[in-house]
Amino acid sequence: MVWWKKTLIGIGILIVLALILNIGLNYWIRKQLPVIINENNNSPYQITYKTLEVALFDGNAIAKEITVVPKSSLKKTDVKAGIYTTIQSIKIEGISAWSILFSKRIVAKKIVINKPEIILFKDNDRALNDPNSIRDKVVAPFKNTISVSDIYLLNSSLQIISTTDNKASLIVHNLSMQLDGILLDDTTLKEKIPFTYKNFEIDCDSIYYRANEFYHLTAKKIHTDKSDLKIADFRMIPEYDRGEFVRRIPKEKDIYTINAQEIKINNMNWGFKDSVFYFNSTNVFLEKVFANIYRPKMPPDDLSKKHLYNKLLRDIKFPLHVDTLAIRESTLEYEEEKTFEKGAGLLSFNKFNMFVTDINSGYGNKKLPDVKITVNCRFMNVSPMKVNWRFNVMDVSDGFNIKGSIFQFPANRLKPFTKPYMNASVEGMLNEVYFNFSGNDVKSKGDFAIKYDDIKVTLYQKKNPKKKNKFLSAVGNLFVKNDSDEKVVEAEVEVERIPEKSFYNFFWRNIGEGLKKTLL
Repeated sequence: MVWWKKTLIGIGILIVLALILNIGLNYWIRKQLPVIINENNNSPYQITYKTLEVALFDGNAIAKEITVVPKSSLKKTDVKAGIYTTIQSIKIEGISAWSILFSKRIVAKKIVINKPEIILFKDNDRALNDPNSIRDKVVAPFKNTISVSDIYLLNSSLQIISTTDNKASLIVHNLSMQLDGILLDDTTLKEKIPFTYKNFEIDCDSIYYRANEFYHLTAKKIHTDKSDLKIADFRMIPEYDRGEFVRRIPKEKDIYTINAQEIKINNMNWGFKDSVFYFNSTNVFLEKVFANIYRPKMPPDDLSKKHLYNKLLRDIKFPLHVDTLAIRESTLEYEEEKTFEKGAGLLSFNKFNMFVTDINSGYGNKKLPDVKITVNCRFMNVSPMKVNWRFNVMDVSDGFNIKGSIFQFPANRLKPFTKPYMNASVEGMLNEVYFNFSGNDVKSKGDFAIKYDDIKVTLYQKKNPKKKNKFLSAVGNLFVKNDSDEKVVEAEVEVERIPEKSFYNFFWRNIGEGLKKTLL
């Protein structure tokens, strides 16, 4: 027999042997995978699938119609807590046959999980209250079953539901995730994040999160990767209307309603170092925010001390640094209400633009640059207002300086606040207002100046707030200087801080003291 015939026969035999080996290995792996998935599965979850296709030449395997349920639920049907998942398909790429043959463990390049529907039933209403449990019961056993470098999660849905009231604390729609360069071993399992990665990307169409008894958060079109985060249409919404909210709080407490068209956090660097969380970012942008702060005065006062921002940042228990924070083209409203019958007094700051630099926590720092805040807005949507505010986080006296100006303000535009809250209204024009206050946690001192025309005060009857009290109005106007004679009237202001009140109460009391000294 000539040599080329022998060669062809040899090649043919090798091909046949390879085919037989492939068929045999495919058959053996199809039989072995259930053993790896379930018998070697030390997690609390049972995994089943309807079909499994293995192609060793391609190094791929596809399982379809996968179901994951807690093993405890198979024994006790009344036990509901745990993760319940149905998955349309899972494709594993780059499988190492040798790992299955000799280690009874799946080692592969990539796993693609397509259209999983995940429901986590919890016995409390907190979405994530025990990261260690997730690490020990889910991530650690996963290491013994499969090792992959990349994980892709496509078009998934996620719900976290309380078993006590059957209400969802977290709902995520159309969630997709790409996690590349994963390393999971005994060393990483000891860390706060039990694995390392090179890159990740996460997208979802919408999210609902019940933060606590009083608020839930929603957002649309979230995208994040290792360095950036972008959130569209963020909302922080009270769970109750104002009347019900007031009935549920034992002490005075603000109600916040916040919408933001877009939130962007750029150049993030975050993680854990020596088990301590840290967060850094070059800039944070909030676009077209609407924020309403409503303070009901009906409940008893909260007499706990209200710390100034120096101390609040100084006492944060982890390293935090943000180079710049910008809030642009926004609206800020503050409402205060003594009784529901009179209605709330309203102050508004429209076309609100704020720029903040050098935001830091005090953690691990001995010296920091000042936090500098610049605000430009339209006060009550009519008058230009500018504010420059600065303080140092490491100043234990909580010192600050705040200065600014308001121009061409029609005093009657304060009626939405003064009428319901003070049962009074003011007319006239505040042509120029200047303030410059420096203070600390104890007191403040500074300058106030104003130029005004034709100021007139109207007081209303207590029993019938719609009717003017002509006598008291006349008496009040006797004490008010009608105008400043085309001059800027100046006054020195000194105010003792009320520790139980906020910084903004402190600031407005300085303004009030300045008005008292210049108008009366």
